Amino acid sequence: MVTCRRAFLHLVAGAAALPAVSHMAWAQIYPTRPVRLVVTSTAGTSPDILARLIGQWLSERLGQSFVIDNRPGGGTNIGTEAAVKASPDGYTLLLVAPSNAINATLYEKLNFNFIRDIAPVATMTREPQVMLVNPTVPAKTVPEFIAYAKVNSGKINMASPGNGTMSHICGELFKAMTGISMAHVPYRGGAPALTDLIAGQTQVMFISPVGSIEYIRAGTLRALAVTTATRSEALPDIPTVGDFVPGYEASAWFGVGVPNGTPAEIVDKLNKEINAGLADPRMKARLAGLGASVLAGSPADFGKLIVDETEKWGKVIRAANIKAE
Repeated sequence: MVTCRRAFLHLVAGAAALPAVSHMAWAQIYPTRPVRLVVTSTAGTSPDILARLIGQWLSERLGQSFVIDNRPGGGTNIGTEAAVKASPDGYTLLLVAPSNAINATLYEKLNFNFIRDIAPVATMTREPQVMLVNPTVPAKTVPEFIAYAKVNSGKINMASPGNGTMSHICGELFKAMTGISMAHVPYRGGAPALTDLIAGQTQVMFISPVGSIEYIRAGTLRALAVTTATRSEALPDIPTVGDFVPGYEASAWFGVGVPNGTPAEIVDKLNKEINAGLADPRMKARLAGLGASVLAGSPADFGKLIVDETEKWGKVIRAANIKAE
C-alpha cells in the first residue's frame, strides 16, 4: 500500500525536523506528572495485563505513575481515537495492537488515519494464535485437518471472538492458502466462542494461548499448530502452521504509540526505557507466562511493522470480503 509507506516516511521526516534544543530539554525532565496509557480492551484481558506490566516498569524507571485508561468498544476504534485526539506531549500513550492495522481496511470510514496520526514508539511482544479443534474432529495434524475439511466441505464451522478479529483473519488466511471451505461463526468474545468449541457446536478456532492453554493441557481441546513462524515457548511441542502450509504466518503483536507530533526526544526516551524492560529477566518471565515472546526494536522498526501488517491484512480482508459489523 503505497499511501501507507508515504505516510510513514512523511512521519519520520517530520519527526527529524522538530526543534532540537527545546525538545531535548523537555525530554530530560519528562515526565513531570502522571502519564495515561490508553488500552482499547477491557481490564483483565491479555493486552490489559501487558499494559499494566510495562506501565509499572515505566513508573519505577521514570518516577511518575503510568495510569491505565481502558477504553474498549467500537472494535478498538474508540480508544484509538481518544489517543489520536490527545495532546502530543508525551502524556498520552496508546497500546498498539493488530486491530489497529486490521481496522484500516475493515472499516470504510474512520475519524483518523492510524499510520498518519499515531507515531510508533516501541514494539513489545509477539504472540501466536493456536489452531484448536474439538476432539471429535479426527484430524491430529494440520495436513489431516486439510484433508478432512476437503472431504467435509461446507460442514466445518470456524469460531472466532468476532468479525474482523485477529482470530477471524488468521482463519481466513488459512482458508485462502489451503483452498478449504469453513463457515465463520463470530461470537461476542473469546469465552463464549471457546465454550461452543468445547461443546462441539463449532469444530475449529484460532485463538490466543492465554485463554486456551489450560484446555489444551487438559485434553479438552486439541492444538494442531501455532500461527507464528517459529514455535511458541509456551507450547514447544506444537508445530507451526507454516511447517505444513509454506509461507503461512500470523501473529499478534503489541507495542506503544503516541499522538503524532510528540517530540522525538520523548519518543526515544520511552523507547529506551521500554527496551530496558524487555531485557529484564523478570519481565521476560512474566511475558512468557502470557504466551508471548519479546519483540524489541526502534520506533522505525515498529513503524515498518505497522505498515507491513496493514498491507498484509488489507489484502486478506478485501479477498474475503470481510465487513465490519
